[in-house]
Amino acid sequence: MKLASFDDYRIGIVAGDDLRDITSLIPAEFDTWPEQRMNWVIRNWPTIADRLTDVDALPTVSIATVTLRGANPAPSQVFAIPANYHAHIGEIGERAITKGGRTARETGFFLKAAGSVSGAGEPIALPPGSTRRFDHECELGVIIGRHGRNVPREEAMKYVFGYACLIDLTMRIEPGQFEEDRSLRKSFRSFTPLGPYLVTADEVPPLDTLGSRLSVNGELRQQARLKDMIMPIAESIEFISSVVDLQPGDVIASGTPKGVGPVAAGDVVTIAIDSVGEMSIAVGESELAPRPF
Repeated sequence: MKLASFDDYRIGIVAGDDLRDITSLIPAEFDTWPEQRMNWVIRNWPTIADRLTDVDALPTVSIATVTLRGANPAPSQVFAIPANYHAHIGEIGERAITKGGRTARETGFFLKAAGSVSGAGEPIALPPGSTRRFDHECELGVIIGRHGRNVPREEAMKYVFGYACLIDLTMRIEPGQFEEDRSLRKSFRSFTPLGPYLVTADEVPPLDTLGSRLSVNGELRQQARLKDMIMPIAESIEFISSVVDLQPGDVIASGTPKGVGPVAAGDVVTIAIDSVGEMSIAVGESELAPRPF
């Protein structure tokens, strides 16, 4: 099943070009905290699924008329796996923060701000007037479905609720000038587009059979097979849960293949992952902030 968060964080089931609105099945108290609706749905999915016996009777809205929000707009945690494809390691030279040929297994994970998550209907907003380089990174987004602590990799995939396309935007280090923290450089609002939908795990074939790709203005820049990850999803879940508890709705950005490159205002970035989805997002600029970058 494909789930979408749209407009004022209403929840819908994707049915062709339409959404079946299931927001009425979510407790009314979330009307004052709407961005948390998807987290509630993930936590209570067995109950929700049992109530979806007559989807055609639900209110319907055309996808073309709504604004798609993040596949999960408000995860409690966003984990990111660096240096997870051999061909990507070292490709950006001195701008890289992971040095010496180290891979995901040596560097572990880092965090992105949950507030950086955006959706297919929301533009990527770069800091206005910046002279810094901002790069795209094509990744599979993994959405966790249940609490997990010290999860062995053999059991790890049972903790996955679903998947979405994920673009990890990054403000690059300028050698000799700036050395901001990795999390800061990846945590601007809209720097984690996640979508277009949340595809439940039961609808996705084995990940090692899938491919991903990303283009900018129609130019293919990144293309890879998910089987080429150094640390597969199950191992990533084992690693992260050995450090901190995983919660329903948490997101794991699984790492980018080679071909990362700059984007600028006016560009259109398109990401696609087999059996997961495709989304095209315009790049613009954010409002002027008191702290320039």
